Amino acid sequence: MSEKSYFIHPQAMVETNAIGTDTRIWAFCNVQEGVVIGADCNIGDHCFVEKNVIIGDRVTVKNGVSLWEGLTIEDDVFIGPNAVFTNDIYPRSKVYRPQPVKTLLKKGATIGANAVVIAGHTIGQYALIGAGAVVTKDIPDYTLWYGNPAVFAGYICKCSKKLNFDKNTSKAVCSCGLSYMLQDGKVVLLEIG
Repeated sequence: MSEKSYFIHPQAMVETNAIGTDTRIWAFCNVQEGVVIGADCNIGDHCFVEKNVIIGDRVTVKNGVSLWEGLTIEDDVFIGPNAVFTNDIYPRSKVYRPQPVKTLLKKGATIGANAVVIAGHTIGQYALIGAGAVVTKDIPDYTLWYGNPAVFAGYICKCSKKLNFDKNTSKAVCSCGLSYMLQDGKVVLLEIG
């Protein structure tokens, strides 16, 4: 019998074997069957992951987060402590919908501590949702949002620094060296080199 290539704390309850290499699942987590977790993830204490949730590679889920059926998380996403997700727009006790509402967190997105993401929305690539924000609509790539309801607060680099676009060229160069162009209100990462 081969040794597992991931870590599950002895106080966690994990019903799936679809867990990638070097992933860590900490104490008092409940991970249901049908969940898929990628490689090199970290699922903090007291997290609940409902059946059929898909989690990509290198995802960090901090303590106290519940991930409900209908949620797909792409690679390199960060979810802060006690962030909240929903999967039913009109919940009622003992009323079971045939399908949960789908929510997508795209590659590199960040969800701040105690933020709320209402079901049925897409959080764009490398978008950053500030702590305590309430997301009630789709969030474009490389944008920063905060407040209740969440409002647009600027553009943001992959490295998480704010971007300032030149009004004449519609280009921005981050101090990290990455370059972007603003096209029809959408941020496009320019090819490197």
